Amino acid sequence: MKKGRLGTLTHDYKRHGTTTLFAALDVLEGKVIGRCMQRHRHQEFIRFLNLIEADVPAGKIIHVILDNYAAHKHPKVRAWLARNPRFGFHFTPTSTSWLNAVEGYFAKLTTRRLKRGVFRSIVDLQAAINRFLAETNDNPRPFTWTADPDKIIAAVRRGHQVLDSDH
Repeated sequence: MKKGRLGTLTHDYKRHGTTTLFAALDVLEGKVIGRCMQRHRHQEFIRFLNLIEADVPAGKIIHVILDNYAAHKHPKVRAWLARNPRFGFHFTPTSTSWLNAVEGYFAKLTTRRLKRGVFRSIVDLQAAINRFLAETNDNPRPFTWTADPDKIIAAVRRGHQVLDSDH
């Protein structure tokens, strides 16, 4: 690549597979529990929840902020949640994933480790992701919210006014 020139994909670019990354961000400590899995179904999500259950010390309440993906609302996931009372699920409204701090973590993962990477197999891709997770946990930084809460609340009120008005 030359300075000032955009990167492109060549005509012979090949994807050697994809993976699903489940990640749980501890916003107070900055640590991440992550696991790559082949698919993103309710079965894999429950396995990930069991991983969180085993990793987080007993007695701590766990608040899980989720998007509205179907696997997160599956009846078997709801049954799992009923059996694990220290977990609380909080769903973000549709199209507002910016509320979820883990989206920022995924962006860092993409720009710092995956973009422009060469992965000859799914195993190579998962190894790169796992190294990034380990590096994050070696030097964790707490999540700091930088948005002004008053501005957010004002924007929500403006949105409600528009939705409630008769056009």
